[in-house]
Order: sequence, then C-alpha cells, then structure tokens
Amino acid sequence: MTRDMQNKEPENRKRSAISGLGSALTTLTAIPWPGAEDKDLSDSLPWFPLVGLFIGLILYAIGCTWNSLSCIQWPAGAALVMVVVSIWATRGLHLDGLADWADSAGALLDREARLAIMKDVRVGTFGILALIAALTAKWLALTRMLSSGSLIWVVAVFILSRDMMAELITTLPYARTGEGMAKPFVKGASQRRRISSHVLSLGLCLVYGPLGAALFGLAGLIVGLFRRYCRHRYGGITGDLLGAANEMVEVGLLMVCALPGTMIVSYTGWRWILS
Repeated sequence: MTRDMQNKEPENRKRSAISGLGSALTTLTAIPWPGAEDKDLSDSLPWFPLVGLFIGLILYAIGCTWNSLSCIQWPAGAALVMVVVSIWATRGLHLDGLADWADSAGALLDREARLAIMKDVRVGTFGILALIAALTAKWLALTRMLSSGSLIWVVAVFILSRDMMAELITTLPYARTGEGMAKPFVKGASQRRRISSHVLSLGLCLVYGPLGAALFGLAGLIVGLFRRYCRHRYGGITGDLLGAANEMVEVGLLMVCALPGTMIVSYTGWRWILS
C-alpha cells in the first residue's frame, strides 16, 4: 500500500462518517444537510441517537424559553408548541407509520394483507384513534414535565426512541418482497452499527445518572417486545413499523418520566448517589 493510499484511508472514513450523519438527519428530519449524503444508508444507523439528541435539544430550548417568559404562565401552551414543532421537524413520518400500523393491526387478516394495508395511503379509524392517543399522551406528558421542572428528560427520550429504531433495523429482516423506504437501511445493517448506536445512546443517557441507564433498559424492553410482535405478525420490519416503534418508545418513556413529577428532578445526574 502506498503512502498516498494510507493517508487517504482516514480521510475517507471521516468523510463517510460525516455523510452518514447527513443521511441520518435528512432521513429522520425535515432539516436539510448541506454536504453529501452516504449512498450506503446503513452507515447512518450509528448516528440515529445524535439526531434524537438534536431534536430533543430543540424542544428543550423551546420549553426553557417559554418558561423564562414571566408574562406567560401556561405550560400546556408550551407543550402544544413542542408537539407541533416535533411533528414539523420529523415531517410526521413516524406518526404516519403509527397510523398505518394501527390500521393493519386492527385487521384480522394474513401477513400479506396486513402489509398491503400499511402500504395504503388512506388512514382508517384505528389509525386516527392511534394518532389522537399518541398526540394527547405527548401533550399531557410534556405539560407535566414543564410544570415539574423535569423537561431535561425529553432529550434522553428522543435519543432512545431513535436508537431503538436502529436496534430493530439491525435485528430484523425486511418484511416486504419489493422495495420500500426501510429496505436500504436493513440491507447493509450490521452488528457493528447496532453496537455503535447503543454505545452512543447509552453514553448520552449516563449523563442523567442511574435513572438514565434504567431508561435505556426500559426502551430496550419495549422494543424487544415489539420486535417479537413484528417477527410473528409481519415476518420482519418495514418503514411503517419503524415509525410505530419510535412513537411507542417515545410516548412510553415520556409518560414514565412525567409520572414522578418533581421527584425525578432530585435523582437526575450522579450527585444524589454520591452524597
């Protein structure tokens, strides 16, 4: 190997990592990426938690800014703004998957029929009800977190919900025989990318202390159950099922973090365990 080739290898790896981040950002959000994107979309999987961190920080900044305005004491209004911004930032992509999955789950049909229902652009009764339930749960959870001063946990929730999509992509086959949005991600998925995503996600969650690690475990439990369900009912994963999984983890963890109210604030970080 020549010296020029040796010098180019680290540069190519760096370029691939940056383009993988760009692919993750443009896939999971409506935010444009100025640079080139990686042609191998599976390279974006380790960056999924970082995209979740980015969205979570945006929502946290909105909540903190709203709370700092002494003239407006209305946490429910701030929570509504945060829900709307999260929909805009993600183009409603995951909510669309949740609705499609709910419609298919409500049909007592075979696997191919359920997959066909998810591909239908129309939204049925089950899908509408699932959207109403998910959005209401998010609004209620964010309202309580704003009121109790525990909004910082929203960042961890968004990190984990994106990380768990990488978990499903790297552990399940693609369910459809034809093409689909998730197929390029599943095609090149590997255990290395799975581990990289989990290491980044867990590292970020450990900032929150032992409860952050517990939240990581809870997210893994939720997605583990959903993985078994997807394998049994659909034979694998699709883009809609990934969106549904993201919403399940997101809503579930938001409700868990909101439930203790002000109590969770006392156990955020490591200082309490060292005192």
